[in-house]
Amino acid sequence: MSGSVIYSAIDLTDGFYQILMRESDIPLTTVSTPSGMLWEWLVMPQGLKNAPATFNRMVSHVLRPLRAFAPSYFDDIFVHSRAEDGLSAVDVHLRHLRKVLEQMRENKLYANLKKCVFCAPEIPVLGCYVSKSTFAPTLRRSRRSVLGRRPRTRRSCANGWASRTTFTSTRRITRA
Repeated sequence: MSGSVIYSAIDLTDGFYQILMRESDIPLTTVSTPSGMLWEWLVMPQGLKNAPATFNRMVSHVLRPLRAFAPSYFDDIFVHSRAEDGLSAVDVHLRHLRKVLEQMRENKLYANLKKCVFCAPEIPVLGCYVSKSTFAPTLRRSRRSVLGRRPRTRRSCANGWASRTTFTSTRRITRA
């Protein structure tokens, strides 16, 4: 993604529900409702142990020919482009987007348009913002790394601090 100037982030809708179950595995997904009816999943339900890995493998396989400019991470596809071969960065990016969207159409992958970002100078990627010149954490993430996390259990406290005092005898200090 380094050297790129235009970015797009595509978020796939209902990832697991886009994968059809194998015919022989459908009876294994039977669930009972409170009314006593039995239902079988025809698509991969959430909660299966290997569902995330299966979905990630499928998306990676579909986008393998495009991974030079469209890497993916589970249900997110990141398209990045820069000017090349006498074409502007916008023209190259539109060509890349068209290829990604064609692959998605051929493989019946659907995007959540409300969460997509197209042709932007920076995009959010895994809690960080990526742009032409920077790779910076989001405000929430950077604040957490500077202040540290507030201990939630006695075991997560360093140096046995919690064994000498209780959480009820402490208070949070707000800094201006």
